Amino acid sequence: MKSVVRKVSSFAGVSVAVAAMSMTGASAAHAEPPTQGCPYPYVCFYVDGNALNAGTPMSKYRDVTSAYQAVTPRPHYGVLNTRNDDVVYLRLQSGGSICLEPNSETVFTDSYRVNGIKISSSSTC
Repeated sequence: MKSVVRKVSSFAGVSVAVAAMSMTGASAAHAEPPTQGCPYPYVCFYVDGNALNAGTPMSKYRDVTSAYQAVTPRPHYGVLNTRNDDVVYLRLQSGGSICLEPNSETVFTDSYRVNGIKISSSSTC
């Protein structure tokens, strides 16, 4: 009989904790609102700065990788990183790379063409 009483009181304690979390608005997961058409936790590419401002991305990436993923090289790319803790390395066709900090964006001019992306779990460049 004591084990039944313990189980019932244990269940009641869990129910009270769940009810308290519901009343305080506590949540296990928090989804961020989309930014310029790019939802968290994505890195989005835009045809140009106008498309970035209009919120119409042409491609989205979200996987942390150890190597670069290929991106079709074009001029005027706009890139938006909605990730909170991860930097993005953008490989340039002319050589080298540019690091994009968390929650930031950039637009490239004709002289730069991005041909690869690597999302890193590092929070700083």
